[in-house]
This record gives sequence, structure tokens and C-alpha cells, in this order.
Amino acid sequence: MSVTGSDAERSNERTFTAKGLATRERIVEVAAALMYSGGVAGTSWEDVQLGAGVSASQLYHYFGDKQGLVRAVIAHQTRALLERQQPHLASLDSLEALRAWRDLLVEGRREIQCQGGCPLGSLAGELFEAYPECREELVDGFDQWEAAIRDGLQAMHKRGDLRRSADPYRLATALLAAVQGGLVLSQVHRDAEPLEAALDTILEHIASLTTRRRSRPAGRPASRDA
Repeated sequence: MSVTGSDAERSNERTFTAKGLATRERIVEVAAALMYSGGVAGTSWEDVQLGAGVSASQLYHYFGDKQGLVRAVIAHQTRALLERQQPHLASLDSLEALRAWRDLLVEGRREIQCQGGCPLGSLAGELFEAYPECREELVDGFDQWEAAIRDGLQAMHKRGDLRRSADPYRLATALLAAVQGGLVLSQVHRDAEPLEAALDTILEHIASLTTRRRSRPAGRPASRDA
């Protein structure tokens, strides 16, 4: 059976003591912060060593090389991103919940004045073509995010809150694409409005696919749901 990057990382972590795991996590947190602010290419092995207060031998012990460290950073940023969006991501199964999640994302951008990009998206932009060996971890990170969105939409679809013709898979992909595109433009313009526009547009589309009947002129028969 093949072992994915994430599985390999978890298997590797189990070989360390509790103290070792704490040290490893501290190194990853420092590396993640450095790579977020200065990029992966702009973060040297020595930068991480100095920032985490560890020796070069410790870095090699925990990660093997910079590629191993980068993979650990991707996993760390994925976990952190998903945790920051809880409990919303665990229950995106209504329009109200989707709009509350939208508010969380938009207000989060405003709080930091739209500085910095998506931690996972920034890594993808820098690594996906230049570091093909890290693609699996990046794909896995985005897949986890999209799956959380899709689970809520599938629950709506299963309950009959969305029309039978609605496709939760495509809607989840569109929502995540709206988030990523909106985050990039918000960062460029230092304004949350592009993120608002992107999310509001796709949420309006999802609302149009709900099975709730709108009021209609008297005498006009209700159309059958698609």
C-alpha cells in the first residue's frame, strides 16, 4: 500500500518522544511564520535554526532536509487554517451557516487590513510548479478544505434543501475558488470588497438553487422543482 505525504509525516511523528514532538512543532511554527512573511525561497535553513533556537543536527533529525520541513509547514498551515474556521466548517449545512462563514472570512480580512494572503494559497502559488514534490501535500490541504465545504452542501442536498439538479461537488469547488480569488484581490487592493463580492455572488447562486418557493403572482401555478 502506498503511503501519502501526510501519512508518512504522521508515521514519522510517532517515532519521537513527547518532548521531541514539542520541539518539532515549535520548529514548524517558526518555519511557517518565516515562510509566510518571506516566502519559502527566502527562508533559509539557517533562518529556521536561529528562529527556533535549535541546532542544524536537530533540523536534520526531525525533517531530513528543507523539502521535509516544507511539507511539515504545509500540513501545519492546513491544520491551522481549518481550525480557525471552526466551528463553521463543521456545519455548513444551511444558507444561514454559509453566510456566517462568509462573515467570518470577510471580517478576518478586515481585522488584518487585508495584509498577507491565504497561508495555504501563498504556499501553493510559490511551490506548485517550482517544487513538484510538494504537490501532493498542497492538493491534500485544499482537498480537506473543499471536503468540509462539500459536506455541508451535501447535507443540504440530501435533506432536499437544494434542488435535485444542484451539484454539491461543483458548488463546493466554486465556493473555494471564490475564497481564493477574493483573498488575492483583497490583498492586492487592501480592501475586503473583492472577497465580499466573490462570496456574495456564489452564495446568491446557491440561494437560487434552494427549494424554498418564492412568492408568485396570484393564479400562476407553482412550477415543479428541477
